[in-house]
Amino acid sequence: MNEKKPVIIAGPCVIESEELLDTVAQELVRINTQLKTDIIFKASFDKANRTSVHSFRGPGLDKGLKMLARVKEKYGLRILTDIHESHQAESVGEVCDVIQIPAFLCRQTDLLVAAARTGRIINIKKAQFLSGQDMRYPVEKAKEAGAKEVWLTERGNCFGYNNLVVDFRNIPDMLDIVPTVIMDCTHSVQRPGAAGGKTGGDRRFVPCMALAAKAFGATGYFFEVHPEPDKGLSDAANMLQLDKLEALVREIERI
Repeated sequence: MNEKKPVIIAGPCVIESEELLDTVAQELVRINTQLKTDIIFKASFDKANRTSVHSFRGPGLDKGLKMLARVKEKYGLRILTDIHESHQAESVGEVCDVIQIPAFLCRQTDLLVAAARTGRIINIKKAQFLSGQDMRYPVEKAKEAGAKEVWLTERGNCFGYNNLVVDFRNIPDMLDIVPTVIMDCTHSVQRPGAAGGKTGGDRRFVPCMALAAKAFGATGYFFEVHPEPDKGLSDAANMLQLDKLEALVREIERI
């Protein structure tokens, strides 16, 4: 009997241009065809929680959703994006297959309820200040508001000092709550606020995060990817180089 394929989410941190979206989408389609996967395309229309007020945020809700809708129509990929305010949920739900709740906002009741009412899959990222067991309460809020399917994502814990620590025991703890638990392999290697007014990171540890999460039972993996990560306008230091994604997905599926 074949083991169920993992959920794979990949894409640039933020929508920078239509050219970037096309470049990434084309590669995801190629990998999907080659490996018989169903990689979900991810990009943010607004990075509302940047370190500095001067950081690039993205094209905004209206323009961003039009660009994501074009990717969906042109390439046939499922789409994931994140919301930061309750009023965004309805319009995002009209385009996206998965609505993501950012880690810092995972306790925001109105946001969870608005996302759940769209009928879309809800992916809730575990806050940097919560344990895996604590995530039963955000899930409860979403399900009581009507969410049919809820995923949880591990992305590390922060104790100050511009770093994150991943306790992989959070993965089995969250699997006791929902059947789909995703490892955010790129955000977990961030160094928040450690790069002079922006977030730093160390992408060399991304494959290690994925393989360790596999050992702890993760059923999905999240990778922010870019053809030239160091030129990325957000999360440059921790994004995975696009041309390394296929080999890593192969390795995850091989083990």
